[in-house]
Amino acid sequence: MKQNSNYMKIISTCALFGTALILGGCNNDSGEVAEENTQIDLVLDWYPNAVHAYLYIAEEKGYFEEQNLDVNIHFPANPTDPINMAASGQMTLGISYQPDVITARANQGIEVKSLAAIVRSPLNHIVMLEDREVKRPADLEGKKVGYPGIPLNEALIQTMVSEDGGDPEEVELVDVGFELGSSLASEKVNAVVGAYINHEVPLLRSKGIDTETLNPEQYGVPPYYELVLVSNDENWEEKEQEIRAFWTAATKGYDWMAEHPEEAVDLLLENQDEANFPLIEEVERESLDILLPKMESPEGFGSQKAKDWDTVAEWMLEKNLIEQIPDAEEIFVNMGD
Repeated sequence: MKQNSNYMKIISTCALFGTALILGGCNNDSGEVAEENTQIDLVLDWYPNAVHAYLYIAEEKGYFEEQNLDVNIHFPANPTDPINMAASGQMTLGISYQPDVITARANQGIEVKSLAAIVRSPLNHIVMLEDREVKRPADLEGKKVGYPGIPLNEALIQTMVSEDGGDPEEVELVDVGFELGSSLASEKVNAVVGAYINHEVPLLRSKGIDTETLNPEQYGVPPYYELVLVSNDENWEEKEQEIRAFWTAATKGYDWMAEHPEEAVDLLLENQDEANFPLIEEVERESLDILLPKMESPEGFGSQKAKDWDTVAEWMLEKNLIEQIPDAEEIFVNMGD
């Protein structure tokens, strides 16, 4: 597996959009492999961490090689790289977020589609310090909530506070950029949204700071897919066999990771880019424990449903995040079909 140094300048902004990637999914039922020495370029959502361990497993165990694939992993220079580079064809595949795919298709008419749902529910929760007065969304009335200035997070707060019987107009949203953890730890704000339960929460805990979280699914926000595998329409049409071969290998890597989580983190740590993106072992182990249940599906890893796309799109339209609801038949496919 090659890692392109041109994309190794990752800024912390990427963390706010999620931490996960092409985890498991439907098998390549055709049984065909890619043509020999086929290259797949993939741009991650963020720096390598626990959710990407299966990729290193697929490489180490020879699963990509079995499919005649040369997989090149690229790191994004900014959080819009995954969807933009996949949409433009600069990358075969990218890791993005369901709301971003909907926005791209609905508002800009960008021909990008989701090929698999990876993390199947939100990692982005409201996070508060433990043993403080905020215990539920309605308690945020009259309080300061730090966020990274992203409209999706505003919609989360509005929905959650309203659903809990509070008035979202009484919540003071403070744009703290990407200083979510430090703003919370220093108590400049009473809570933050845009922080992830598999990263910021265990990272704060590793520093001796305990937190409590509020799950948006419990307060009116539809369980959107946090992370999805994306490509553009043309690449899917022209490289379907190669992409399916990639998914077969990635799924084998995921299956091994799910069965051997301790060893998976060990392997990740061996392959980390310690000079640029050092990992904290305890954080990555806790992160994987959080992530694995969120990647499971009775229909198979990566499976997607039209009603899930429609429900999220309807919520986004209601919150004025999009101008129209895109056609579900154009915005996603199931590789197991």
